[in-house]
Order: sequence, then structure tokens, then C-alpha cells
Amino acid sequence: MLIQDRPTQPKPELWVESPSSNQLLLNRPITIKAIVTPIWKDEAQQLLQSQVDQLDEQLAQLDTQVQQMVSELSQHTIQSTGGEGRTIAETQNQIQGIQVQAEKRKNELLQQKAQVLQQLEKVGTLELGEEVEQGQVDSYFYVKQGDHFIRKMQVEMVLRDGVIEEIRGDL
Repeated sequence: MLIQDRPTQPKPELWVESPSSNQLLLNRPITIKAIVTPIWKDEAQQLLQSQVDQLDEQLAQLDTQVQQMVSELSQHTIQSTGGEGRTIAETQNQIQGIQVQAEKRKNELLQQKAQVLQQLEKVGTLELGEEVEQGQVDSYFYVKQGDHFIRKMQVEMVLRDGVIEEIRGDL
């Protein structure tokens, strides 16, 4: 019988052919920084403005939903009561509960909007060439006896308009 040779799968970079017994594979966060450029600034402002618009839309929807629910409850009470004071009081309590929940949600949305507007203002004041933190990604790395652990943990990646410009730290 002929056995067909299958192409071998490349091993992921995490694997070492013969790992030393005093070597560990660890996970570290890598800080991503962006260099402020006109393109970056424009994209950041557009993204933040889009978030503001979405929050405004959510606030408008919330107001509409509350008005609709209050109107439906009131209409239902008028149709079904026939003069019972208890049902009207229950309806008023339900309406008040809806309004309290809506105010709580509205305050959350307004806080989010204020934060986004603050970020939008901050982006406007950034100088070209300045570095700003964008977030983090995880990276696996090996350590062995004698490595400087703190330096191995402090790695940054600097991007200019989405392209890696520099990797800082001990890989």
C-alpha cells in the first residue's frame, strides 16, 4: 500500500522544539500607543461623535418609550376602571416606578455622554506627534532563569495610523 505524504502543519510559535526545563511560557499585557496624526485625530473625533449621536438617539428612544408606556397605562386604566380609586392609585404607582427607572437610565446615559464629550474635547487639544494610550493586547513570552522579569513585562507597541512604528521593551 502506498502512503501518501501529507504536508506537515507548521507548529505555532508558542511551541519550542526542545524547551529547557527552566523555561516558562507566560502571558503579559502589551500597551498599545498611537502617535497623534491628522488622520488619527480625525478618526478619533468621528468615532467619538458617532458615540455621542448614538447616546442622543438612545435618550430620545427612552423618552418616547416612557411616554408611550405612561399613555398606554393611563388609557388602560380609564377603560377598565369605571370609577375604582384603587386601580387609579395602582396605575399611578406603576407610572411613578416607570419614571424612576427611566430617570435612572437617563442619568446613566447622560453620564456616558458627558464622558464621551470630555474625550472628544481632549482629542481636540492633543498635539500632533504626541503619544496616547489606545489599549492593550495580550502576548505570550518565555522567561528563563536570569531574565529581568520587570523589563520582560514592560513592552509597548507604538502605531502611526495603524502601522506598527516601534516595539519597545524586552521581547
